[in-house]
Amino acid sequence: MEKFKGVRDSRVSITELMLPSHSNFGGKVHGGHILNLMDQIAFACASKHSQQYCVTASVNRVDFLNPIEVGELVTLKASINYTGRTSMVVGVRVESENITSGKKKHCNSSYFTMVAKGPDGKNVSIPGLIVSDDQGVRRFARSKYRKLEAQQRDTKFESKTFNSKDYVKELESDNIKIDL
Repeated sequence: MEKFKGVRDSRVSITELMLPSHSNFGGKVHGGHILNLMDQIAFACASKHSQQYCVTASVNRVDFLNPIEVGELVTLKASINYTGRTSMVVGVRVESENITSGKKKHCNSSYFTMVAKGPDGKNVSIPGLIVSDDQGVRRFARSKYRKLEAQQRDTKFESKTFNSKDYVKELESDNIKIDL
């Protein structure tokens, strides 16, 4: 296995026509269908980088910015943003394109943490990441700090150590009635 691989080595993109079977009750493409496509491309990108079977460990924030219409082409682009010892963060960008006007819309971006698994189902080491531009350094650093912030947030609100009295005053202006 290579010690390091470049971002370009595992970049993946797919384009798919959105059909009526992909629509929700509002006539737009169902968000669940887009999430499924995002998970598939994250898997493909992570597996290509690690040369291993990969599983989704977490998805960091999915904001649907613009609706996708039936009949539009949807393009998903994925690349490795960060590598740990056995995990990697895959950045996924979703764009739609109206095939008659050519107008493109950014629909969402998200970050999938994928973990490489060996044939025995245990986590396996992956190649590190070669970044060759400022954007690559920015993406790697952002992913690293996002991971650290998530760990701190999880620790801060752990049920064993959480004290609700520390937050009651702060929550008074929110849409909540606290009756302890």
